[in-house]
Amino acid sequence: MKNRKPLLEKITPEFGSSIHVNKHETYIGENKPFWHFHPELELVYVNKGKGKRHIGNHLSYFNNSQLLLLGSNLPHYGFVDRLTLNGTETIIQFKPDFLGVSFFDIPEMTAINQLFERSKMGVLFGRTVKDKLGYKIEQLADKSGFERILAVLDILNALAKTSDYKILNADGFVFETEPQDNAKINIIYKHINENFKEHISLSEISEKVSMSIPAFCRYFKKVTGKTFTKLVNEFRIVHATKLLSESQLSITNICFECGFNNFSHFNRLFKEFTGKSASKYRKELKSMVKYE
Repeated sequence: MKNRKPLLEKITPEFGSSIHVNKHETYIGENKPFWHFHPELELVYVNKGKGKRHIGNHLSYFNNSQLLLLGSNLPHYGFVDRLTLNGTETIIQFKPDFLGVSFFDIPEMTAINQLFERSKMGVLFGRTVKDKLGYKIEQLADKSGFERILAVLDILNALAKTSDYKILNADGFVFETEPQDNAKINIIYKHINENFKEHISLSEISEKVSMSIPAFCRYFKKVTGKTFTKLVNEFRIVHATKLLSESQLSITNICFECGFNNFSHFNRLFKEFTGKSASKYRKELKSMVKYE
């Protein structure tokens, strides 16, 4: 299986717009990196489509429809494997400060500001919200300028007020990066991607970004909120979830394929990261018959 590192995706709205809107009415094939992130929030509405959700440490499947809000720098892979007849996928992407640095800090925007905070963990909305807002999200593709801004605010306000949602990425596998960190983060993740099956020492990785070990540790904890060892292990476990769902390898083989050299250590970390054992994780995927 081909491994790919989480890639920074550059979102470019059309000229004169601060909001990027894409509406697909036919399946056009997977054209994004398998595992990517971006500083923009992403609102995804799928109407009559089937696919897989891989968001941070969360992996599940959907059938017919879904409505998601993903926060800044939350790694994800999405989302549609295929669209059914008359189906659509609409993706809305915008930066948290698309209306100005302090706009959502005013008292009237408190609920939306809290919604943005929840979105950092990935939010899946229920059927009631989908039925109410789905057509409004699809209509954004036909709006522009001030009319589009007002429509987006209306949608965000409705999402902020509903209680019909659940958090997907509760453990918070997310990159808290600033723009100037992107080059270093990409170097680090490239090295992890190419070497995660082997031991990666702090001296080895700190040398890659021309830093001392103490400086690297401080920097890495600041921009990711985690130690380097913890993040490498998370990367390996996320890869393990892919192999459990997409391959026929035994769990023991998956353990070693992902870079662990101790099966009990792998099992302990897998359960710590996902909340269940690897065998239970695979069993639940295989027996999944109920779709949202």
